[in-house]
Amino acid sequence: MAFTAWFKLRNFVYNNLHNDEYETPFSRCINWFLILLIIGNVVAVLLESVNQIYSTYQFYFDIFENISIVIFSVEYVLRFWSVVEKSPFDSGWKVRWQYVTSGAAIIDLLAILPAYVNFFVHIDLRFLRTLRLLRLLKLTRYFVSLQILLRVIEREKGSFQAVIFILMIMIVMAAAGIYVVESRAQLDVFSSIPASMWWAVVTLTTVGYGDVTPITPIGRFLGALITILGVGLAALPAGILANGLANELELRKQQLELKFRDLLENCEIDIIDDEEKIENIRKDVGLSTEQTQDIVLQLIRERKEKQLEREKNKYCFCPHCGHKLPE
Repeated sequence: MAFTAWFKLRNFVYNNLHNDEYETPFSRCINWFLILLIIGNVVAVLLESVNQIYSTYQFYFDIFENISIVIFSVEYVLRFWSVVEKSPFDSGWKVRWQYVTSGAAIIDLLAILPAYVNFFVHIDLRFLRTLRLLRLLKLTRYFVSLQILLRVIEREKGSFQAVIFILMIMIVMAAAGIYVVESRAQLDVFSSIPASMWWAVVTLTTVGYGDVTPITPIGRFLGALITILGVGLAALPAGILANGLANELELRKQQLELKFRDLLENCEIDIIDDEEKIENIRKDVGLSTEQTQDIVLQLIRERKEKQLEREKNKYCFCPHCGHKLPE
């Protein structure tokens, strides 16, 4: 009996903290409570940066921080303990290790780690407050749009790595080139290739702060050339991200359509009457209302076409006038 109650409790915790398909009023309350707590922590960090406010309400800020650390720590431990329900037939510690090394678990750990590190190694409080802003990343677990963005970045990481590698090569080459042509004219500014990298970075990224500029004709020509190259290079990550988002949304649209078709074949949903169930599926997949309506209309048209096809096969029709012939 004790083991059964233990497993039921673990399954209950897993459903409320990990299982996205499990939705009850209690699980929604937990999610909204954690979301509001994260936002409250971010607001507290912003207010604590104002010395007058922090000195006046330091006691309340410290209490709120300690309570938040306890809640986030309990959440992390419960997630670590219950995640084995995700794959009950696999080794429990193997599943837990996969969870610990996942992006979501690392974000959760970074949200509480600075507070515990401060117990052993004294950190500048201003730096510690800034690290608490990492808790904002925990919101990615509760919003589908952020999950889509992270999934696109993870899927396109090879392309982003290639762009970063090309950018690093271009920075080194631009810094070396401007050092060669400008070092004699501005030895204090372009004293070495590492010192020239600041100019190369702001020029290639088309920011151009103007604090360091070439003055020789060759240097200006090289600067113009690097700026033009930087415009194209800066557009590469945006293009990769836009293409990845389009592919991800199209994939989700196909998943939603397949889910609808599966439910229709099993007679579990009526696409005309079951609006609430359709809305829940739409939110789970992360599509807009317009995209969902397009899919529903397409399925309705296909259903009517199938009905007409069955009617045609059921009766005989005159090939000239189209009237039904007696059997």
